[in-house]
Amino acid sequence: MIQQQYPSLLLENAVNEFAKLPGIGRKTALRLVLHLLKQNEEDVELFGNTVIRLKKEIKYCQTCHNISDTDVCDICANPTRDESLVCVVENIKDVMSIENTQQFKGLYHVLGGIISPMDGIGPADLEIESLVDRVKAGKVKEIILALSPTMEGDTTNFYIFRKIAASDVKITTIARGVSIGDELEYADEVTLGRSILNRVAFTDSFQLKNNQ
Repeated sequence: MIQQQYPSLLLENAVNEFAKLPGIGRKTALRLVLHLLKQNEEDVELFGNTVIRLKKEIKYCQTCHNISDTDVCDICANPTRDESLVCVVENIKDVMSIENTQQFKGLYHVLGGIISPMDGIGPADLEIESLVDRVKAGKVKEIILALSPTMEGDTTNFYIFRKIAASDVKITTIARGVSIGDELEYADEVTLGRSILNRVAFTDSFQLKNNQ
């Protein structure tokens, strides 16, 4: 039996839950819980209800799988965006990173991860078939593969390339301004923006990397 660390079981349970959040250790979790205890009841209820509503009511865009308050996200519903240009990203955070560059005016497709056999993630676990369906619909003219330049990212890029290579769609990838092995979300906005603007044909990028 694990010994109780704090004088209150309620406090202990709250700290344990906060400590499950990424980047939050037990000391930070305790500080956050004690902060909440100092707040008035209405503010704590608002905090809790906001998180509960987020989990219960958040939607995923039926087109690109980005998070949204509606069935179709604001980006996909924006008539000024170029629907012929689709940027493929690993997750929602990557959409936010690219949007912050203000350099991309097309649409997105969020895979929900990357192929990683070590983690038990295969192509069927990702939104790859829905991307293929978007290509088959005929409106997409260019696919930008904007996955992190890691081994898993490159594997996913190549798998997607093979799935849609027979189509007439142009397939490009972000320029290697983002260092190999880096996660996309940690790239600065200038570097990421230039990587989007200076994208290259995927076949050229693949050959270049194989020759290095």
